Amino acid sequence: MAELKLELEAYEAMRADLESSALGKWALVHDRALVGTFDTFESAAKEAVSKFGRGPYLIHQVGSASVTLPASVLYRPQHANDQMRIR
Repeated sequence: MAELKLELEAYEAMRADLESSALGKWALVHDRALVGTFDTFESAAKEAVSKFGRGPYLIHQVGSASVTLPASVLYRPQHANDQMRIR
């Protein structure tokens, strides 16, 4: 989570510039640098996964309000969908 906090801080530092040049687009931030802006979330996510794998990275819609989610929503065990069978 510490890495994501750094990405959020970097986004906040560049927010004013992004809002004047890319309002409504999706910004991809990795390693505290803007990778690019994209027309759709899907295109930003595709680029992020192809370049950085599982992350961490931040994809944020320029101009939208930030949403804070509880840690329980952000955390998902690796085998969450596995079915346990008891015999």
